[in-house]
Amino acid sequence: MSLAELRRDYSLAGLAEKDLARDPFRQFDLWFQEAEAAKIPEPNAMVLATASREGRPSTRTVLLKGMDGRGFVFFSNYESRKGRELEANPVASLTFPWIAMERQVIVEGSITRVSREESAAYFHSRPRASQLGAWVSRQSSVVPNRETLEAGMKALEEKYAGVEVPLPSNWGGYRLLPDAVEFWQGRRSRLHDRLRFRREKAGGDWIVERLSP
Repeated sequence: MSLAELRRDYSLAGLAEKDLARDPFRQFDLWFQEAEAAKIPEPNAMVLATASREGRPSTRTVLLKGMDGRGFVFFSNYESRKGRELEANPVASLTFPWIAMERQVIVEGSITRVSREESAAYFHSRPRASQLGAWVSRQSSVVPNRETLEAGMKALEEKYAGVEVPLPSNWGGYRLLPDAVEFWQGRRSRLHDRLRFRREKAGGDWIVERLSP
């Protein structure tokens, strides 16, 4: 079968305005709970899109680690490609591709760093090996081979044996404060439901709009 012939008609559910929660954070939490109940693998996996100052885009999959009325939180190396791009152009988009449920959520907004205290609290909740890995990896930089990483990991295991691994100065969290959140539900004949929460200014009221599929 050719790529052009690969298709399916979506029919699991619909999404009507009357069924929406009163704000996108509540609606996201509802859908996230349903994704967990449906046993979607890593429902907190999201595609993060950033762009350089010149507008060149890049994407990668990261994990959502917090969500409340202040925004969506993830963690990374500040010196990685995404870190450099967010420093130069502090806006981003997130996509949650819950394909098995014929759903996706797209979040757009501005980016700020979370506090060092919040970053430290999450960092020390991670498995110890992951904490060490944050020190070993100069994320997005070129390395000569796998052995270089493994040797660095071994050296750090010895250096911090029996003591707490400190939070690296170049590692921490980001918070995306949304100004638009779209909830997409697949429907038959490609007449999908697309309902978008949007606000025109920070702290303003949410406007709900139906978008053409």
